[in-house]
Amino acid sequence: MSVRFLDGGESCLVVELGDAIDLTLNRQVRALSLALEQARVKGVLEAVPTYRSLAIYYDPLTIDRDALKAQVLSLHGSLGDQGDQTPRVVEIPTVYGGEYGPDLEFVARHSGLLPDEVVRLHSEPLYHVYMLGFIAGFPYLGDLSERLAIPRLSTPRLKVPAGSVGIGGRQTGVYPIESPGGWRIIGRTPLRLFDPSSEAPTAILPGDKVRFVRIEPHEYERGQSGRL
Repeated sequence: MSVRFLDGGESCLVVELGDAIDLTLNRQVRALSLALEQARVKGVLEAVPTYRSLAIYYDPLTIDRDALKAQVLSLHGSLGDQGDQTPRVVEIPTVYGGEYGPDLEFVARHSGLLPDEVVRLHSEPLYHVYMLGFIAGFPYLGDLSERLAIPRLSTPRLKVPAGSVGIGGRQTGVYPIESPGGWRIIGRTPLRLFDPSSEAPTAILPGDKVRFVRIEPHEYERGQSGRL
């Protein structure tokens, strides 16, 4: 697997390992991130894994770019065959449709399915957490059934409630906090997925597996009260 370096600014080095959304490639990215963390390279401040690349933030006064590249190449060359070792499974209780999932009916019509079929197809898979992105704790999950693939909204909503479960293309995900967003919202979970005051602020991590579990509105309300 080839390595390509890109500049991300004066203190960021981007390491590209490929150009596809692929489970094996994503494992390599996360393995390199872990190896870098365990090596405790002086001057490296943080490593952020994505689908196919790793953004490394560093102190240029402590380590220069060429030295960092050499470290990365050495670590990458020693990774070997990386696989998920009994990944953690996180269940996401989700109420679908109605006020909680305003786009469920649209997704059903677009896909030529009944709403219950959309729910079944969405909640059946065990999804892989490829990365966390565009806001803190937002998990990008794949791979969604091709039958549910749908374009994003042409104009994003200004406010998507925390816990909203959305679909964008062949991906699904959960909005951990209220934010703007352009994905099609089909449900909502009462779980709090991001808590900046916690020692582990994100409830879901790259490499985890996620399963959506359908619940009823009264169960959602109980969950909002911390009684799920």
